[in-house]
Amino acid sequence: KGNQMVIDNRDNPFEYILSAIKFTERFCLEQKVPMSLYDLHVNSDLDSADGKKYGLGSSAAVTVATVKAILNFYGLNCTKDLIFKLSAISHYSVQGNGSAGDIAASVYGGWLAYQTFDKAWLKQELATKSLSEVLNEAWPGLKIQLLTPPEGLNLVIGWSQKPASTSQLVDKTNAKKKFIKNQYDTFLEESRACVLDMIRGFNEKNIALIQKQIRLNRQLLKEFASLNHIAIEIPRLTKLINIAEQFNGAAKTSGAGNGDCGIVIADEQTGIEEMKNNWRKNGIMPLNFLVHSIA
Repeated sequence: KGNQMVIDNRDNPFEYILSAIKFTERFCLEQKVPMSLYDLHVNSDLDSADGKKYGLGSSAAVTVATVKAILNFYGLNCTKDLIFKLSAISHYSVQGNGSAGDIAASVYGGWLAYQTFDKAWLKQELATKSLSEVLNEAWPGLKIQLLTPPEGLNLVIGWSQKPASTSQLVDKTNAKKKFIKNQYDTFLEESRACVLDMIRGFNEKNIALIQKQIRLNRQLLKEFASLNHIAIEIPRLTKLINIAEQFNGAAKTSGAGNGDCGIVIADEQTGIEEMKNNWRKNGIMPLNFLVHSIA
């Protein structure tokens, strides 16, 4: 920053674990639960064998896991909504940006339509009220809706093998927002319309409509990246998407982009195995993951 060298701890998983411990124990103390000693062991499969991250929201996952483990240790049976809010506060206090959509995915599982909360409001509330009061409030803007995927819809994930930092990319975007306010507002409006149509696709069991909105979302992101002079879609992710389209899949970057993963919405017409073989030939690794099924 300027002429000062600083350490950015936002990609350090231990920062999220410590934050989750701090806020969860604060909540426990407010519930008059006496503190005790415990050992916390963390095991993760969200990195590759050589230690590179896939970009699957591992910092969110470890935050939620830590919150749930400590609440369980102290015998507090909390709702998913409260676990989400406690995890979101813990995560946001470290990362300082992002939507907390990956927190929601880790708490609720399955397919979700997610709308983020008002960050400025949350910061003000935490500064003036107890943690328990903030957790029990309705958070302005927050919407979490469970979706049921249509029969025959498949999610396929490809890893670019190029790690990316969400927090740093969002920093760059936020720094330029004020210079392109009108275009940014238009981007938000068009993105919102795209997502609402995609939700309609889930409700109407219409895979073609979902795929259409995935393709539109990709285009909106590309235009936004061009305005911001940032690389959301690096060449290997473009290759991943183009190969998917050759085999009748609708694809886009995942998360903040700039590396990590791309996702494909596939149906019965998609040649998934041929697509994966072509990915491998181009340095893209198919990941053998499934969407969590809610019982």
